Amino acid sequence: MTARSRAEKHRASTPLELFFDLCFVVAVAQAGGRLLHAVAEGHAAIGVISYAAVFFAIWWAWVNFSWFASAYDTDDPLYRVVTFVQITGVLILAAGVPRAFDAGDWTVVVVGYVVMRLALTSQWLRAAYCTRGLERRVALRYAVGITVVQCGWIGMLLLTDNTGGARASVFVVLVLAELSVPAISERDRPTSWHPHHIGERYGLFTIIVLGETIAAATVAVQEAVDEHEVFGELLPIAAGGLLIVFSAWWVYFAVPIHDYLRGSREAFIWGYGHFLIFGSAAAIGSGLELAVEQAVGQAHVSETVAAAAVTVPSALFLLTVWALHARHFKRDLAEQLPLPVAAPAILACTFAGGWAVFAAGLVAAATVAAGVLLSRRPAVAG
Repeated sequence: MTARSRAEKHRASTPLELFFDLCFVVAVAQAGGRLLHAVAEGHAAIGVISYAAVFFAIWWAWVNFSWFASAYDTDDPLYRVVTFVQITGVLILAAGVPRAFDAGDWTVVVVGYVVMRLALTSQWLRAAYCTRGLERRVALRYAVGITVVQCGWIGMLLLTDNTGGARASVFVVLVLAELSVPAISERDRPTSWHPHHIGERYGLFTIIVLGETIAAATVAVQEAVDEHEVFGELLPIAAGGLLIVFSAWWVYFAVPIHDYLRGSREAFIWGYGHFLIFGSAAAIGSGLELAVEQAVGQAHVSETVAAAAVTVPSALFLLTVWALHARHFKRDLAEQLPLPVAAPAILACTFAGGWAVFAAGLVAAATVAAGVLLSRRPAVAG
């Protein structure tokens, strides 16, 4: 297991990586479903916090696997078996999501997370065994850092139920520790991740998350129509949701991001920021389901809250994609403005009553159209 070259030609995701992504989306769907349930029952604050915590575990395990694979993927039998162990971990985590949301019991979630992280630790140890010098030191730092933090997660479970405040504080500290491991490990020498491969990996996961959003919204509309025969009320939600998802795809893939990922500093900021991109993309699906349930009288929330469940993550997605992704390829202020302006405009649609989702979809589509027209202007000389 030695590092792959960053200059490798035609580097693409492997079938194992695609399978890995699909299994992780199972956990994303569980988290989104419980978020929907919590908001529909009037527990939005707790639901959002729990969703963010579960999504961090899913996202961070996926991120670490993807960057390691970009540098060291051998795709041999041992590598595949260890990857299957990581997939098993995320399925354990997914099984624990309902208990974490409903009863505040994070035991199964933490066990699944630790399984994923320790499996990756074994990969770093294998890389350390096969390398020398600074490269070996980086691999060992990763292995030690990940292991120490996992001991912290296990220790957090030992805190009793009446120490909820302490557990929340420990959680924040451990999240910061997890995020610091790559920076500390690579302070002397970056790993040989492949820019085109990393860009493709993040893009594929974005597609899968957006696809899960469409699937969730489709099921919600189907069930509502079958049970209530209120297609007229649901049509604006379905149409607006499709416009939002199609626009989200268009905005994200408008530029080839691998041209921007030249160094570790840009890559770290871009990669870490995808917590908001992935999380908001998945939350759009939960919001569309909630909007459908509210329209047919199944959700105990107001029309405005149901609309906000769609407009807030949609606005967050567009704004974050612009900040991390799209703005680096804009030529002037006119090209920079559409996405930052679209975010508050979509938020304003929250108060459009039953047409809120459709209005947000129109704003998103108009934003894409504006971006396309502005990008086709001839360059101004000088």
